[in-house]
Amino acid sequence: MNANLRQKFVIGLGLGLAVFLGMILYGDVQAVGRLLQTFHWRLIPLILGLTTINYLLRGLRFHYYLRQIGITQISFADSLRVFIGGFSLTITPGKVGELIRVIWLKNIAGADPAQTAPATIVDRIADGLAMALLALLGALIYPQYQLAVLSILGIILLLVSISQVRPLALRLLQLGEQLPLLRRFAHHLHTLYDSTYTLLRLKNLALGVGIGLISWSAEGLAFYTVLVGLGLLPSVNLALLAIFMLALGSILGGASSLPGGLGAAEASLTGALQLLVNLPETTAVTATLLIRFFTLWFAVSLGLLTVAFWRKKLFGKEKTYPVFRTA
Repeated sequence: MNANLRQKFVIGLGLGLAVFLGMILYGDVQAVGRLLQTFHWRLIPLILGLTTINYLLRGLRFHYYLRQIGITQISFADSLRVFIGGFSLTITPGKVGELIRVIWLKNIAGADPAQTAPATIVDRIADGLAMALLALLGALIYPQYQLAVLSILGIILLLVSISQVRPLALRLLQLGEQLPLLRRFAHHLHTLYDSTYTLLRLKNLALGVGIGLISWSAEGLAFYTVLVGLGLLPSVNLALLAIFMLALGSILGGASSLPGGLGAAEASLTGALQLLVNLPETTAVTATLLIRFFTLWFAVSLGLLTVAFWRKKLFGKEKTYPVFRTA
């Protein structure tokens, strides 16, 4: 498991480099370099501040989720360390590496991984619903995106609805217990479902999606600030477009199951900027590279720093996780 995650982490870094090289070649290396020189770099604190608001709000939601499933013996500061530290493995396929949080929660609070895994899973579901709603608002103006957004929204809502039909879920678990491969995991599956059921109740889901709408709107405004920094005229329409495009790009990147959505998110953002904002390819590529640097790679960097500074707290005495092992 650990060696497998380490391999996926390295693959994610390699894919990130490949996407970066492909993007600057598509946008023309020299032209992108000239455009970066004209970027208003004084806007960086505002951009990173808006991105950080996203992380802090989602970290607060993660702490709330833990409280809802009975993990009350952990402080908000430690919850935030666990949540942000998980970003270090965002660039694994499907972000599966972020589930390392369950190990850290076990080390810090003695929590059962089956009980805490839904906190990360439902966090992603709430984000998916929030981004789908933000993208749907934009899709009302651009009908060509409606089918894709509605399909993703419908799939997520269907899965949530099924999880809330408790008799059906319990019956499926009982049937699973009869299979030899699942029998020994029966207790863990029940614990996993109970936590998931609790977090997807209407009150918790509505709160989670509400926080997601605010947090991802903040990141959308960071994208808007990047566009203004590249010389686009500030306007409410551009701000709404930026939120829509970033939400759509994040959805498509997540749906691709590629590490960190690499490639899919960049292609979506670049294409949307060219199609909806009529930007030349060089400007579209530069804007995409900048926002991905200030979001995805900023998150990964924060995650790595968190792991580096609080390694003993997260991993405990047994440092068995090799991704961050030093020589």
